[in-house]
Amino acid sequence: MASLLSERQKEELHRSILDYLHSQNFTEAFNALQSESGIQYTPDPKAKYNGLLEKKWTSVIRLQKKIMDLENRNALLVEELNTSPGKRAASQADWVPRAPPRHVLTGHRGVVNRVTFHPVFSLVVSASEDSTVKIWDWETGEFERTLKGHTRAVHDVDFDPKGDLLVSCSSDLTIKLWDVQNEYKNIKTLVGHDHVVSTARFMPSGDLIVSASRDTSIRVWDVALGHCLKTYSGHSQWVRSVLPCDDGRLLVSACNDHTARIWDAQTGEVKMDFLGHENVVEVAIFAPIAAYPHIRELAGLSTTDRNKAPGLFVATGGRDKLIKLWDATTGQVLRNLAGHTNWVRALVFHPTGKFLLSAADDYSIRVWDLKTGRCTKVVDAAHSHFVGTMTWGRALVSGAKAPADGTAKSAEDDVEKKINVLATGSVDLTIKIWTP
Repeated sequence: MASLLSERQKEELHRSILDYLHSQNFTEAFNALQSESGIQYTPDPKAKYNGLLEKKWTSVIRLQKKIMDLENRNALLVEELNTSPGKRAASQADWVPRAPPRHVLTGHRGVVNRVTFHPVFSLVVSASEDSTVKIWDWETGEFERTLKGHTRAVHDVDFDPKGDLLVSCSSDLTIKLWDVQNEYKNIKTLVGHDHVVSTARFMPSGDLIVSASRDTSIRVWDVALGHCLKTYSGHSQWVRSVLPCDDGRLLVSACNDHTARIWDAQTGEVKMDFLGHENVVEVAIFAPIAAYPHIRELAGLSTTDRNKAPGLFVATGGRDKLIKLWDATTGQVLRNLAGHTNWVRALVFHPTGKFLLSAADDYSIRVWDLKTGRCTKVVDAAHSHFVGTMTWGRALVSGAKAPADGTAKSAEDDVEKKINVLATGSVDLTIKIWTP
């Protein structure tokens, strides 16, 4: 069996043992070890090996006792933490943000365009007009590092499903991949768009990236090769965003041409046009399956419909200050949600599917009850300037596990366990973290 010790460590161990055997008058063992190890050792009271074995032995025992004491204390602290009011609040299914925020993160010198959470660790990443990407610990509020490489404004950031890679895109016409496990080293730069790249997101499989640009196109990229595989055209103006649905079969885009569209992610075929906004559509997102029953009830659709295919409903927000809920199969508006007094810039469905959260240039965050279509909560002055981005945490509360039989989690299983944390970013140059 290969030794765990280096040659120097072996020699020091042998000399320490020889010193111990000599001090205990174990002459035969002393001579035998000298012979087999090939070390000629002359005991010296002033040598560093004198009494070294006994000292190491007693220090190991002390360390073992200390470790046991620390483990016991840690177990007590974990138990106390798990039963604390804050922990209980963190796992409350219906939590929605309220002032004040837990942390206000400062450091960017330009508008914060996008925030995103790591799918496992307590990290939040921000993209800014100052051409940098910054990494923060959202639990402590501490700044961790700045990623430099883009030469103009960074518009979007996203982690792959495992959290091993980070993608960013910029006005410098590039998309960059960063290796999270290798000190966030920039490992690839994807080039192909002819104008500002406004969105870059990983597909659910993690092996593809979808991007949208001011050049009016949507592109699909191979992560491993760094090549553009497909280019989809159809919008006539700046494509503000593009997102995949949960299974990656469909894409939804928002555009300056006042429309949102659903695309077949594989072929680029336009499946549906959403016509109804009277100005630029800033954001378009798919509703999670957990929201389907509430949307159907709101719209007066059949509540016995059990279709749980991803991509059945879409929410959009635009510069006409309206939020619209759409039936993705018919292209019909199911409900207009009016209340914001300026451009709607960000939308997030609550993990339970019961609420839709919106952020706007009126500085506020609003919470909409999807069963009634009413605004049930307003966080006024959430920022001191336009609120341009908002995202919900992706990690699960500690202890959340997939079903033992290997089947996929149901929406009900997942919503109870997704961690309660929201991040917003603003023209006021700050990121705010909202927790119970």
